Amino acid sequence: MATLDDDMWVGVVRLHARVEHELAAALQRHGLGLSEYRALCHLSTARSGELRMQELADLLGLNQSSVTRLVGRLEAAGLTRRDLCANDRRGVYTVITEAGRERKDGASDLYEQTLTAALDRAASDGLTATVSALRESFAVG
Repeated sequence: MATLDDDMWVGVVRLHARVEHELAAALQRHGLGLSEYRALCHLSTARSGELRMQELADLLGLNQSSVTRLVGRLEAAGLTRRDLCANDRRGVYTVITEAGRERKDGASDLYEQTLTAALDRAASDGLTATVSALRESFAVG
């Protein structure tokens, strides 16, 4: 027998999967994966446009090897560059480039529109309570 918490969690997982799928498809039009877009977002709002690799991994929920591959793809595309920490030569930063800012900015409107539309569709397709609860909790806070 499912509990209220289990039903809630299943709703959250279903919502997440649906929205992530739609966002990923939309961002392909800008030549970005979802993790790549989110990395550029975090870098664009970071002080000096840079983050230590481990900080970026934590923000994205990725392990070290996954973020290294991700940053490698961004770097190969000219969207980021790596820099060594002046105080700790073991520390590696990834820094957003102007091209990275432009790509992120160019994709932001589509991302926001797709997100809102995906949440609206999910709300009208059996996930009303989950979407409503999330929207209400963020509107209050």
